[in-house]
Amino acid sequence: MRRTSIFLLLFGMTIGAQATTQSQSTPLKRGSDNIHVQGHLPLGGPESVADIELEQELDRPYAYVARARYQGNYDRGMDIIDLSDPTHPKLLLHWVNENDDLNVGVGGLDIKYFKHSGRYYVVLSVQFRQGPDNDLGAIVFDVTGLPDVSKVREVARIREPDMPGGFHNIFIYQHSNGTPYLITTVRAPGANMYDLSKVVSGDVENAFAANIPIPGEEGTRLSYHDFYASYHPDSGEDRFYGGGSGGYYVYDISNIDAPEIRVTLNGISGVNRGHTFTPGPNGRYVIAETEYQYAPLRIFDLQPALDGDVSNIRQPISAWTANWENLSHNHEVRWPFVFVSGYLDGLQVFSLMDPKNPQTVGYYDTIPTDAGGVMDGAFGIDVRNADGLIVISDGSTGFWTFRMDGFNGWNGEDWGVPDISSVQKWDEQSKEGTR
Repeated sequence: MRRTSIFLLLFGMTIGAQATTQSQSTPLKRGSDNIHVQGHLPLGGPESVADIELEQELDRPYAYVARARYQGNYDRGMDIIDLSDPTHPKLLLHWVNENDDLNVGVGGLDIKYFKHSGRYYVVLSVQFRQGPDNDLGAIVFDVTGLPDVSKVREVARIREPDMPGGFHNIFIYQHSNGTPYLITTVRAPGANMYDLSKVVSGDVENAFAANIPIPGEEGTRLSYHDFYASYHPDSGEDRFYGGGSGGYYVYDISNIDAPEIRVTLNGISGVNRGHTFTPGPNGRYVIAETEYQYAPLRIFDLQPALDGDVSNIRQPISAWTANWENLSHNHEVRWPFVFVSGYLDGLQVFSLMDPKNPQTVGYYDTIPTDAGGVMDGAFGIDVRNADGLIVISDGSTGFWTFRMDGFNGWNGEDWGVPDISSVQKWDEQSKEGTR
């Protein structure tokens, strides 16, 4: 039944995904002609590599990889990689938690960087079920001194003793009020926000700033899985986009003390829980992922809700998949391109030039085997706006760098859209210029 419903969904909404049937790799041709491997760095055993983050300034050529333990007995922590030469990525530091042997759980899952008061920091989210760090959610490092790894130092740990289990996902957003906020999943309702300026100044105890709720019936398990935040030019609001219990949600978080719901996406066929949820630069079109096998990425048009005609949207305008038998994990939007880490489908790039007809425009298979199951392979992805460098963290094959023909960087104004993406503009404080 599930396969049939997905088949009808894909062919009933769009024919754009049909182009992907011709975009599968083979043992002799692992990628499309326009995608070029720059470099590859193996990092360890099967399913020991999680998410990835890429610094955006060309004079700071560093990538950060969260290290997990989904199987085996691999170290959990983070890797720092030097990309001074993207064709020869170099491992600078392999950091492991001092309690690694005592903790039970996957360990490092998500990783993000931010800049504050002229210094650079990395936040590693962790999850442990048992052990001395079962209440640990995130570890913050000062990485300003790179490439000298002796100058990398831990500056803070965020713990939640009343909500043990750690932070599954994180996102860092430079709010229009000038404050960098860490947004996290928690083992409790909603998503927590922490003031990172307080964290790095030593005031961790008072860093909690707000909780973004998730709508639903009281007494049910209401939680987010993943989220995104960005400035919304048309309304002048800071917006939160979250996937979780029941579907997807858009909030106005301009006043973090009183988040206001703007749009819900509930009652979607085939979706009872959202995963990743990312808007385009102007907040109209959103890409929604639901993490189960055979599920495509769904594209929604929020305009009817933004215009006030409806409050809930349940019908996608199109869908995209690289291979209907698989599923995608994470994605980055550089409009009109969507860069996907597609587990067994590796790196995938599709275009939303026509949002109702998404078209695959490039791909490369980073894991030419399916021995680990449908959730092994390309885990995390990031894109450097300054020069178009694409990086992938593959759960088993490690770290990859790519170039795509004709994509030499991204600025929204070049495409007639706001210059807004997951890339934060740390040095800009005004509402108009923050994003």
